[in-house]
Amino acid sequence: MPSGCRSVVVLQCDATKDPMSRLPTPQVPEYRVTLFYGPEPVEGRPARLSCVFNVKKRSWKGGVQVEVEIHQTQLEAARRSTNLDRVLQAVLAAAPEAECRDLHSRASELLAQATCALKLDLALERGLSQENGRLDSEDLLDVLDGAIKARAGRLKEQVLAELDLPSD
Repeated sequence: MPSGCRSVVVLQCDATKDPMSRLPTPQVPEYRVTLFYGPEPVEGRPARLSCVFNVKKRSWKGGVQVEVEIHQTQLEAARRSTNLDRVLQAVLAAAPEAECRDLHSRASELLAQATCALKLDLALERGLSQENGRLDSEDLLDVLDGAIKARAGRLKEQVLAELDLPSD
């Protein structure tokens, strides 16, 4: 080595060999959604329930409230797709009758909340403006029906987890 020169070692990391580079980066959801209240019957619209959610997008300064309506037939479709009644009947076979009624009632509320949240998720995938709004029971009807069938297991798990009941 010529005089006056120093030896400098440069290390380069091969990202394919670095175990830390292979860890997936956690994905931050675009929206933060919180149930505000519901399900409640929709005034003047029989056989419909609604839940109200607070929705906050990361880029927004504040959140909005979105009322999500579902028709009773959509809730029944969710109940059939999840086999929730069969699961509850099996899990609660030895429970007292009053406790069974209470858990069935709570399960119905939770299933309505989960179905409304699923409908809201479908709307969020399409984009949402930063203003309070409402999803009518007729909005996203075909898409929701398909999503209920496709995500029946997830809906059932949400309800059973909230009730602290084992899944089948």
